[in-house]
Amino acid sequence: MSVAIVILGAAVWPGGAASPALARRIGYGLEAAGRWPDAPIFCSGGVGDHPPSEAAVMAAHLGRCGIAPERIVLDEDSRDTLENVVAAATFMRRSGLSRAVVCTDSYHVPRARMIFGQLGLEAEAGPVMPAGRGMAPGEWRRMVARERLAFPYDFAVTWLRRRELLEATKRA
Repeated sequence: MSVAIVILGAAVWPGGAASPALARRIGYGLEAAGRWPDAPIFCSGGVGDHPPSEAAVMAAHLGRCGIAPERIVLDEDSRDTLENVVAAATFMRRSGLSRAVVCTDSYHVPRARMIFGQLGLEAEAGPVMPAGRGMAPGEWRRMVARERLAFPYDFAVTWLRRRELLEATKRA
């Protein structure tokens, strides 16, 4: 089964610095790159409040850590998790890949895996820190609460738009 490493975006801070969430996700991606040395690394995330794109920040950091540029694929247009996963699914289908290794924070993994599943692709959690590690307790609770709202919303959107989304991932 062919694998793609998918790093989901998070904020870029002023001056182009990775936010703590983005830095963690890049770290998870680097660990996954060592476990799956032949897998392409799909960096997903557009420009938010501060340039450059989340994907460009990921790619630059991966390159500084010795990842070959030909392994890195950029999606600089996605603005949220649903768009990240649709873009990754499109790349995966076009490349003949069938399983995603999702590199994101542990609170975020279930929603990303659910969306991949709705699009007919397997997804597994990449390397992640245990729940709440690497984050302030208040931030952890806030993000978990956000996911409790976002999961059913994205489930409903992907269920209602499933045919359209599947077609979009196959056309590109």
